[in-house]
Amino acid sequence: MFKTAGIIFGALIFLAGCATSPDESLPPDWSATGVVSKPNLPPILAAVAPTVKTNLPPVIHSNLPPLISSNPPPATIVKPKPSAPILTWTSLNRWVTENQIGSLHRLTGGPVTSYSISSKNGVLVLGIGSREATWRGLEIHLGFAPEIIDDQVFVHGLDLQKNLEPLILGEPLTFGTNRVIVIDPGHGGMNGGTISVLDKRPEKEFTLDWARRIKRLLETDGWQVFLTRTNDIDVALSNRVTFAEAHCADLFISLHFNSHAPDQKPVGLETFCLTPMGLPSTLTRGYPDMLFQNFPNNNFDAQNLQLAAQLQRALLHATGLEDRGVSHARFIGVLRGQHRPAALIEAGFLSNPREAKRIEDPEFRQKLAAAVVEALK
Repeated sequence: MFKTAGIIFGALIFLAGCATSPDESLPPDWSATGVVSKPNLPPILAAVAPTVKTNLPPVIHSNLPPLISSNPPPATIVKPKPSAPILTWTSLNRWVTENQIGSLHRLTGGPVTSYSISSKNGVLVLGIGSREATWRGLEIHLGFAPEIIDDQVFVHGLDLQKNLEPLILGEPLTFGTNRVIVIDPGHGGMNGGTISVLDKRPEKEFTLDWARRIKRLLETDGWQVFLTRTNDIDVALSNRVTFAEAHCADLFISLHFNSHAPDQKPVGLETFCLTPMGLPSTLTRGYPDMLFQNFPNNNFDAQNLQLAAQLQRALLHATGLEDRGVSHARFIGVLRGQHRPAALIEAGFLSNPREAKRIEDPEFRQKLAAAVVEALK
């Protein structure tokens, strides 16, 4: 009998156990604006064929386990084919022909040599030697500056795959029924965020009020809305990610206001999404920008970009703020672990007296809330 009991006991130990997810070191919460990163770009080799290889290091894949989502997001993009090679520079002239878009049109009169591409989704304009492009009049930040090689326009394959294709060829971002969204009012508790240059009120007050206004409006449109905080408490970045996971959110939007104190000159609105693996970030704020890090949210690179662009366009239209563009950052911990399309909004500068006055006005925050709702229709 003891022998039989020992066997059963051993089997139970074998079957018992639990899986734990690896700890992820997250940076401090979103704070003051730093300097836009200027990566050391790889030298471009002279083209002898339509595609020219770079000397970028080989891709190092993360050992994160495969993502299993019990509630896949309704926002989907049909992946264009053929996809651009990841580690090559590709002839844009050839690409537009292969995808039956038409042809590149050289523009005149600008400070840099620029080209436009027209598609059913809109017009993209990019400049030779510049990481700044425009999509339907909206500023978009590329990872690498386009170049002229053998009288053709060449773009990096990752920019083609992660920035151009989702906008030019991608299906519009749409949302189905039973929609669940998590709105994240930045900061809270002891973490007040930045401070208004006018009356020293903290950012955390304005983000919470903005989030509450969004919640009321979205719920009338049939969304299920959850806020990562509903009062003045400090919520860790990792807990905000876990909160979205627990509520099976289809989308995640984090709300912030910007600052460049003590400099009062910077103005404008910008929307961030996570940097795709292999591309340099638009902004680093002093954090290492490890190009080949792969995070869970990178599974939604195309949707992230489309969501950020829709939010940025709607907010600019509603407020008239200066367009600082759709940007990429890798250090934003509240985005990296998301298993859903996600974006972070910086809706003006509290360090600028004119914009701080607008942000402190409840009517302006109502405009911001209505613009977010409009972007999700």
